[in-house]
Amino acid sequence: MDERDMKLLRKQGRRRKNELIIKCIISLLLLIAVALSIVLIKDVLIPELSGKNRKKPQTFAQEILAARSGQSAQGSGQEISEKDRIAVADYMAAQYDYDRAIAYLTSAESYTSSQALQNAVAGYRATKESCTAYPLDQITHVFFHTMIKDTSKAFDGDEDEGGYNQVMTTLSEFAGIMESMYAKGYVMVSLHDMCTVNDDGTVSRGEILLPPGKIPFVLSQDDVSYYHYMDGDGFAQKLIVDENGDVKNTYVEDDGSISVGDYDLVPWIDTFVDEHPDFSYRGHKGIIALTGYEGVLGYRTDEVYRTKEAGRVTEYQQKFFDAHPDFDEAAWQQEVDGARAVAEAMKADGWEFASHTWGHISPTAAGYDKVVQDTERWLGNVASVVGDTDVIIFAFGADIGGWEPYTADNEYFSYLKGQGFNIFCNVDSSQYWVQFGDTFMRQGRRNLDGYRMYYNPDMVSDLFDVSSVWDSARPTPVPEM
Repeated sequence: MDERDMKLLRKQGRRRKNELIIKCIISLLLLIAVALSIVLIKDVLIPELSGKNRKKPQTFAQEILAARSGQSAQGSGQEISEKDRIAVADYMAAQYDYDRAIAYLTSAESYTSSQALQNAVAGYRATKESCTAYPLDQITHVFFHTMIKDTSKAFDGDEDEGGYNQVMTTLSEFAGIMESMYAKGYVMVSLHDMCTVNDDGTVSRGEILLPPGKIPFVLSQDDVSYYHYMDGDGFAQKLIVDENGDVKNTYVEDDGSISVGDYDLVPWIDTFVDEHPDFSYRGHKGIIALTGYEGVLGYRTDEVYRTKEAGRVTEYQQKFFDAHPDFDEAAWQQEVDGARAVAEAMKADGWEFASHTWGHISPTAAGYDKVVQDTERWLGNVASVVGDTDVIIFAFGADIGGWEPYTADNEYFSYLKGQGFNIFCNVDSSQYWVQFGDTFMRQGRRNLDGYRMYYNPDMVSDLFDVSSVWDSARPTPVPEM
């Protein structure tokens, strides 16, 4: 082979190499184009079903709410395409609301002539036929306190660290727990799915219909007041309604700036359900158990912030007034208005509220007269802001009786029933404890906190593996109760 042949071979080799490089570049560009197309279809063309573009278009959200209330957003002059109509129905069906999804599509003027609408209805009916009623006495109820956003501040060795370590859960732990429960097939249901309160005050068993493999559970959170003592300890500041209509948390950064995000249970669950609608039964989420002595949802709404009544202002409240010397009745009214706006947005998005007693009291330890005073304060200062409720979730895991059913002879029960309470929750370490009486329902709750995870990991193994969610920033050993 002479030099000319060698040059030719080298030239051909370079050409083949260049062709290979060009083919690789073209293939890479094609892959990028496909990926961008998928993103465009998922996040732009059908954002209502997208997890990344979490917030559904306002018209889509309105249509879901209207459909659930038996109305139609079209009645207000809005138009909805067949594709969007099916998307709305799919969303309801994903949350096990098959009857409403069916009614929503069959009520469309184009139903009889639309094969797509008819096929969707047939699918919903087939799925509904696979559902069975879940045993109500086997429904677990889990609860949390306020989430720790910044562990370096919560676990900094000060006097509150031990309490935080015992009864709080870090945000990363909570996320891991919920993701594990979702993977196992758990679905959030309401206490009012479990029972029906009749006009005569009697309480009947409800019915929860789910497909095979799905497990209902009740979720609640205590003390969503963002108490003064938590300031600077790595917790959210309050709940707000942002510019998109979403409920979010504010958080005070080290430099004093305010961040907005999913820093506690409520907005985290909202985001997760938007991404995984099948985690919610018919749009229902959790129950927020509120005290009232320092306000609600991070707002200083209690009457003492308005009256500054001598003898009722606590040390923490006095520090608040010292730091905010201009806090007057107008400022208090702004707090009330802000809290009401958040509460209304939460209720519209599937949340419920419960009494946790106004002053975080143990009823029988406080005594009957104190319970009456405390309940009047809760109704006057909390229900007036977030709305009425018939659920009471006792503070301290207390109760107003033993494990036997309540009777009319129980003065605490008779009084609370007379004030409109029908559902009563305590704390119990059992996997589930549910009791139905003629005029009430009771349910035990399981605390998923540092104490439970550290000392009794086997007691929560039906929900999650503690070793997979445990936050390494949590000090050990966790203090004993």
